[in-house]
Amino acid sequence: MDEKNLNLTLKIWRQAGPTSVGSFQDFKVSVSEDSSILEMIDDLNNELEGDGKEPVTFESDCREGICGTCGLVINGQPHGPIPKIATCQLHMRNFKNGDTIWIEPFRAKAFPIIKDLMVDRSGFDRIMESGGYVSVNTGGVPDANEIPISKDVAAEAFDAAACIGCGACVAACKNASAMLFVSAKVSQFSLLPQGQPERYDRVQKMVMKMDEMGFGSCTNTYACEAECPKGISIKNIARMNRDYIKARATSENLEV
Repeated sequence: MDEKNLNLTLKIWRQAGPTSVGSFQDFKVSVSEDSSILEMIDDLNNELEGDGKEPVTFESDCREGICGTCGLVINGQPHGPIPKIATCQLHMRNFKNGDTIWIEPFRAKAFPIIKDLMVDRSGFDRIMESGGYVSVNTGGVPDANEIPISKDVAAEAFDAAACIGCGACVAACKNASAMLFVSAKVSQFSLLPQGQPERYDRVQKMVMKMDEMGFGSCTNTYACEAECPKGISIKNIARMNRDYIKARATSENLEV
């Protein structure tokens, strides 16, 4: 089968730096329908560099829907119009010849723009550093594989751990809330025996850090779950809220 090319107009957000004024810039491209959207930007950048122009800055790493760094807003939707995929998994066959495609960065106060399509998502790292770990006594304890865990609980924990930290939940939320991300990271530990010793300190620390980093509050519009490439359930938010209320009612260790 012959490779089919699409003639497209790209409107890409360009911004020289965090304090610069940005705007959309138009590009005309001809791209294979088998290319991913990131491969299309790669080809565009090759042309721009060949002409001595500044390439479009964007992030990517694994390009397999695992690392979460590739997040872009495509035609107004985080990761684009196809559900449960990352930006790197969006192929041009999902568009039509002659289409105009708007490409912009995730928009959130807590995700300040670094340049063009690249944003600073280190707020997620700070949240994980605050409590996203377990402390293990390496002596006199049974091997993890010997601790009985029911299939249903293990499945829930694995589902929560599937979060790749891309930030689509923040970009989709009208309040730029990180509740889905934080609740997934809280749940992946709180559901398992290894996470119990620090369960209630962890939820307080991570929620406090989330607020400190400038993320908004949750108003239960379900937009985060709808745009999550891994289908993380908002049931995790309900679980985190229950743990947080219990922690605040019983803890004397953390400052308000």
